[in-house]
Amino acid sequence: MEIIDAIILGIIQGLTEFLPVSSSGHLELGKAILGSEAIPEESLMFTVVLHFATALSTMVIFRKDIIEIFKGIFSSLKSLKWNEESKFSLKIIVSMIPAVIIGYKYERVFEQLFGNNILLVGAMLIVTALLLFLADRAKKTHKKVSLADGFIIGIAQGIAMLPGISRSGATISTSVLLGIDKTKAARFSFLMVVPLIFGKIAKDILSGELTYSSTSFGYLSVGFIAAFISGLFACTWMIALVKKSKLTYFAIYCVIVGIIAIIWTQI
Repeated sequence: MEIIDAIILGIIQGLTEFLPVSSSGHLELGKAILGSEAIPEESLMFTVVLHFATALSTMVIFRKDIIEIFKGIFSSLKSLKWNEESKFSLKIIVSMIPAVIIGYKYERVFEQLFGNNILLVGAMLIVTALLLFLADRAKKTHKKVSLADGFIIGIAQGIAMLPGISRSGATISTSVLLGIDKTKAARFSFLMVVPLIFGKIAKDILSGELTYSSTSFGYLSVGFIAAFISGLFACTWMIALVKKSKLTYFAIYCVIVGIIAIIWTQI
């Protein structure tokens, strides 16, 4: 892998992990444009590093929220009483259940859908666009996420494993369509994915499938830095955009890229 490829793919991952345009779909498009050798089959380590970078950028942006959540959990355990933070943590756990089940049961199926499946990416980007278009027209509310909402949002997150379906787009749109306040929807969407990313990283490490060599240190480092910095920018930007109901612009973008991707497969 060339250093410039690592930087480009790191930026793509960092931006599209938070912006509602599908990180997996754009990485597939990036591989098709750069050439499939841009991410070697054996380089699962590179993918893990990029996801770790975006998870870390989420933790930096929401560091105050995360600290408050942990304080609340410890306080709840100490007093043996539920508080807002412990309830929020339970909702995060509930939201993880569908994704864990779907990921565990259909992991091999999803893996087969990746690998220059540009037609599927194009079609799913158009589905993402529809979700964003509908969410942008939802009425403003002050509703918080309930346990039932958390489970439904978790189903959306599980479906977003398909290349071309935006995880943030699917979860935020589902939240908003359930009547949840847009700012709360974005906060929940970004925080709910952190434990899943670390869980997936732990699984990959324990599986023994990760390979590393001294020659890969350079592109792993620049990929991590590119994904982390672009992730910080994208996460902050996305929160502001959701609050201002600016998701239609991304819906238009997803339609355009989706159509281009479909046409690409016919050339």
